[in-house]
Amino acid sequence: MSDRTVAALSRSLAKGEFSSVELTQDYLSRIALHNKGLNAYITVTEELALAQAAQADALRAKGQHGPLTGIPIAHKDIFCIQDVRTTCGSKMLSNFIAPYNATVVERLNAAGTVTLGKTNMDEFAMGSSNETSFYGAVRNPWDSERVPGGSSGGSAAAVAADLCAIATGTDTGGSIRQPAAFCGVTGFKPSYGRISRWGMIAFASSLDQAGPISKSAEDAALMMNAMAGPDPRDSTCVDGAAPDYMATLNDPLKGLRIGVPRQHITKGLGAEVEKALQEALKVFESLGATVKEIDLPNNHLSVSAYYVIAPAEASANLSRFDGVRYGYRCDKPVNLEDMYKRSRSEGFGDEVKRRIMVGTYALSAGYYDAYYLKAQRIRRLIKQDFDAAFKEVDVIIGPTTPHTAFKIGEKSDDPVTMYLEDIYTIGVNLAGLPGISIPAGSTNESGKALPIGIQLVGSDFAEAKVLNIAHQFQLNTDWHKQTAEV
Repeated sequence: MSDRTVAALSRSLAKGEFSSVELTQDYLSRIALHNKGLNAYITVTEELALAQAAQADALRAKGQHGPLTGIPIAHKDIFCIQDVRTTCGSKMLSNFIAPYNATVVERLNAAGTVTLGKTNMDEFAMGSSNETSFYGAVRNPWDSERVPGGSSGGSAAAVAADLCAIATGTDTGGSIRQPAAFCGVTGFKPSYGRISRWGMIAFASSLDQAGPISKSAEDAALMMNAMAGPDPRDSTCVDGAAPDYMATLNDPLKGLRIGVPRQHITKGLGAEVEKALQEALKVFESLGATVKEIDLPNNHLSVSAYYVIAPAEASANLSRFDGVRYGYRCDKPVNLEDMYKRSRSEGFGDEVKRRIMVGTYALSAGYYDAYYLKAQRIRRLIKQDFDAAFKEVDVIIGPTTPHTAFKIGEKSDDPVTMYLEDIYTIGVNLAGLPGISIPAGSTNESGKALPIGIQLVGSDFAEAKVLNIAHQFQLNTDWHKQTAEV
């Protein structure tokens, strides 16, 4: 049961082939068997899951159900779930019990999903490998010696290992798409503002975006129908109803104009990844699309701009964790200043401290214009490059990552090299555009197959088009059907 897509599970539930309780018990059994080795979950909510599954079965018996009713889901541990521990992968929040549901959780609950638990993540979503978590590194289901990617690595690993049917993630600089590529699953980052951020613990507020991680683009569309839409509690969430993302999934691709940035085909791109990209382009051409080379001339500045803007916003957002109101507090502080200093120094990990220091420096008097303001100007140039490109093409396609998943510990001591892992994804966040990573190949290293992902990027709020293109590719390939052996 647990190796099927949501669309297939939903059909089986509708036919009565099994109940949601039985399906949920199957996933819980797999979590009990495999999670110790993968470390994908921080918290498993077995009691809640079985109660929600029973409720879902009751709704189906009454004919009151939708496509997600009774489907087991995992939530990245950055989303608040009422009366459930929400840690954000940090010691700072290791004892925090959320008093309310995030909008994303609220909407997926309303759609009838079954919450299996909270997935592991890089601390406060800061990382590209899922090695910065206070709860230890997540391991890639395809090769347990390798990283699953970050920061939504726990969610991607859980989907890839069939420890949940679908999962939520967040993407600030590639944190849904990069782990999706490393784990051989589908990861979708919608346009900034398409999904509410209310109840999602903030890293960088102008970049953070929630999105689905799933086995297929069709499953992502089903999730988007439940997740997307306006929210009066989030002023950055766009007004107006979201479209039906299932409605256009089967539109033909004849006449589609695909752009491939010449800046993405460089000597830093792995040969196997480039080969997979070229083979994917042939598939699209066979479906009636045309391919042309385009320019994103300021793309090479995206990493530099991001690592000024994101830490600056993180510095401001994380100032609330001071040991006073909630979260970790040091033992026996001698005065208020001592409590602030020791609570933060003991509660945050090294990567979080590094980014807070960088961000505070960039925002400090005398340096704001030189760093933060300049980075924002570069951000505008990057957005203008994308806008110009979309006058020539309908979608941009390129690699999601420069290579396949690397070994745990391989890049831990070199932050700059680690930051370059998101070189193809960061620009999409800076521009606020929708992007999806889909499996498109594999390579064999040390006798183990490792997935390769390609990235599709659309214009502002063109989520439906991006999902349509990804779905048509998956109807004509089977890379997304390849599974990790755990």
